[in-house]
Amino acid sequence: MEQPIIIQIESIYYPVLATIGIPANVLTIVILSRGRCDLSKCVTRYLVGMAAADLSLLLFAVILYEIKDYYFPYSFLNYTPICSLNLTLYLASVDWSVWCTVAFTFDRYVAICCQKLRTSYCTVKSANVVIAVIFVLSILETTPLYFIFNPREIIGNLPWSCGVKTSFHTLPIWIAYWWLEIILTPFLPFVLILPLNVLTIRHIVLANTVRRGLRGKNKGQKLDDPEMESRRKSMIILLAISGNFILLWSASFAFYVCVQFKAAEFLVTNYNDSFTILEQSGYILRTLSCCTNTFIYAVSQRKFRDELKLMIMHPLAVIIHLCKLNSSLN
Repeated sequence: MEQPIIIQIESIYYPVLATIGIPANVLTIVILSRGRCDLSKCVTRYLVGMAAADLSLLLFAVILYEIKDYYFPYSFLNYTPICSLNLTLYLASVDWSVWCTVAFTFDRYVAICCQKLRTSYCTVKSANVVIAVIFVLSILETTPLYFIFNPREIIGNLPWSCGVKTSFHTLPIWIAYWWLEIILTPFLPFVLILPLNVLTIRHIVLANTVRRGLRGKNKGQKLDDPEMESRRKSMIILLAISGNFILLWSASFAFYVCVQFKAAEFLVTNYNDSFTILEQSGYILRTLSCCTNTFIYAVSQRKFRDELKLMIMHPLAVIIHLCKLNSSLN
């Protein structure tokens, strides 16, 4: 029997995403950690934290969940306790990745718009603390989800796969918990990121207009302005990362909104149903965000491109050198 088209797409898409995304995020972490990209240490910490969060999401969501289900449905990873742990870490990784983006957006807002707060907040120490707190809270927030799963079947007296308990949809405490979860991710990040971006960009545009006016007396003389160039770079990378998040999470956001106005039978998975296709499309797009940040850095940051070229070319140069050495010895 032919599989639904969305399943066929996912069976190809997720292995390709993992093949590209994991090396891309590892390279991003290595390059940014070397501190040679002309970015402040505070910004670098947030970008490294975002790359680490994306890497964990690729591991738990793409490899250990999606790819495992398609190609290794009866591996030991489908043993119910392991499956439950993986799903919990999958959702924790989603929260960590999303809120790292929010934290970076807020940090740039403070750095650009709040001059008095900038010196105390926009520091390496603060960035490390914020990223660590987000990580710990993401784990604590999703830990209860470990206990909502039942085995789907028993094979050889062992519980296999994960199904959600009926009580999760009926008990008030679980209903309240799930509402809190979807408010925290993705509703609240959308509510925070959009106005923060608007305020930050408005401040940059106004500051640059005033600065050009003050420097306008020197007409006909082209002057380099490091401050304006720094603001321009900040605006580009902020817009690219935040816009990427909003764009790729829009389908999931629309699904969460739609699901609130549907009856319980809507929750039954039917891969030929338009709402299920919307749900799966949302998963596809939001996992894509795990590797797009690397390409954003490569496009917007010349130093990052230079470091990336060196990282790629160095192993090739070593291999070529070894081949030449081997040929000369022979």
